[in-house]
Amino acid sequence: MAPAPRVTDADANGLDLAFDDAQQAIADALGAFCAERCSEEVVKSCTGHFPRELWSELATLGVLGLVTPEGDGGACELVAALEPLGRAVFPGPLAHTFLATQLVGARERQSLASGEAVVAVGTPPLLPWAPVAQIFVELDGARAFRGRPAGPVVAVETLGGEPWGRVALERGEELPGTQRAVTVYEIALAAYLAAAGQGLVEATAEHARTRRQFGRAIGEFQAVAHPLAECWIHLSAAGTLARAAAFRFDAGETTARATAAAARLAARRAALEAAHVCHQLFGASGIALEGPVFHVTRRIRQLVSQAPTEDMARDALLAAHEL
Repeated sequence: MAPAPRVTDADANGLDLAFDDAQQAIADALGAFCAERCSEEVVKSCTGHFPRELWSELATLGVLGLVTPEGDGGACELVAALEPLGRAVFPGPLAHTFLATQLVGARERQSLASGEAVVAVGTPPLLPWAPVAQIFVELDGARAFRGRPAGPVVAVETLGGEPWGRVALERGEELPGTQRAVTVYEIALAAYLAAAGQGLVEATAEHARTRRQFGRAIGEFQAVAHPLAECWIHLSAAGTLARAAAFRFDAGETTARATAAAARLAARRAALEAAHVCHQLFGASGIALEGPVFHVTRRIRQLVSQAPTEDMARDALLAAHEL
């Protein structure tokens, strides 16, 4: 499968969604960083625990501080960073960190951006990354609150390989700016999921070129090639929506919230479909822990199951439709 083309003039408004030189430099730098520090073996080795050293290295590059007053870059730079991170299936609470930096005060925002603190975001009692978190954000519908553990965090093993925890939270003050925070979260997650799905399709296409049945590469059969091509189209469209949402967010357009919601819903569906198709084509090796793609598909499934809920994205689309 050929690399995704750079997207230009991608929508009816004639938006140029190609990265500028600075954004492309971010994408290239993160791509090189992931190639050197976040190999398939490293990602697999992170199962069940928080990759603290790798997380600190990413923070040193300034990625976790994007879209903050102290950071250098907006949502378009965020997408430029998340695309290579998604392809590498970089571990850790990336999208939730970007959500939290839009909500908390300057001191905690800086601790998140520096990698010193980890955030757990969701609806208690079950929260992702809770066993290693210092900051807790409780979501209740379209509202967010600062949470404080009212007891111990009990670690929970998950099929997705992330460290989750069960904890009772004492609800604190309501955090302003939830709509902006969720928009940034959805842009980040859409870009990550679309890129992860594209990497998965590329790996599967390579498998289809080399795996032979009935004297032919299985990729020559329409029943194999067509589903992969369809997955690629849907993932590319989701990635384009993520870029469009980022452009509109940085431009202050009111349509950014709905575009971000559409991007996440599109990326969620496309990435899950890619996981399903790719597992079918890899067969038993696709669901083996030591196999070539299971670390990708389990990450996709883990991410699409996390808060904020799909209802919040659909509400944004409905609100935009009513305008």
